[in-house]
Amino acid sequence: MFLKSFSRPTDIPGPDQALPDRANAMEFNPVHYVNGNPIVEPVPGHLQKAVFGLGCFWGAERLFWELPGVFSTAVGYAGGITANPTYEDVCSGMTGHTEVVLVYFDPAQISYQALLTAFWESHDPTQGMRQGNDRGTQYRSAIYTCSEAQAEQARASQARFQEALDEQGYAAITTEIVELGEFYYAEDYHQQYLAKNPGGYCGLAGTGACYRPEEAE
Repeated sequence: MFLKSFSRPTDIPGPDQALPDRANAMEFNPVHYVNGNPIVEPVPGHLQKAVFGLGCFWGAERLFWELPGVFSTAVGYAGGITANPTYEDVCSGMTGHTEVVLVYFDPAQISYQALLTAFWESHDPTQGMRQGNDRGTQYRSAIYTCSEAQAEQARASQARFQEALDEQGYAAITTEIVELGEFYYAEDYHQQYLAKNPGGYCGLAGTGACYRPEEAE
């Protein structure tokens, strides 16, 4: 349906270069196609949320919804400038967004550290504005934190995973780690895409390096 492996701009635009805001948010089904749980707030109060970008969001979302303790997931756009972007807007490279997965999880069943393990081990965080054959700002590696505790753990996890990558001769991590700003839900057909299209494209490919979290966290 869509060819995902092609080149896009690799420089994030400035505010004066970005596409103008769109007035309306995307329309989508607020219920998870796989497990029937809501993908929008309100969600049960004991849940926490996390946001990750690790290349094309189709395969990345499936990675997270299959983890025990994950309540629901959704795909969307974060880290950019233009409000309410469309997929085509983001693909143009002129909104500054990257493709991300929003994860609602039960911390009593799965820790943020376990999510970080899945994140680091499932892609190559050293590739800058690309992931494999997918090139462009929308494919950059990113962790958008939702609390100071997440920010501290994310930064510490980067240092530990860099050590694992160094052992295998990889370059420096380029992952963007910043506080989450606005998260914009992607179009309905992108939500849980690989459940709706089992033969669809999945570009996930790790480095083979193992993330070793500290037990104290």
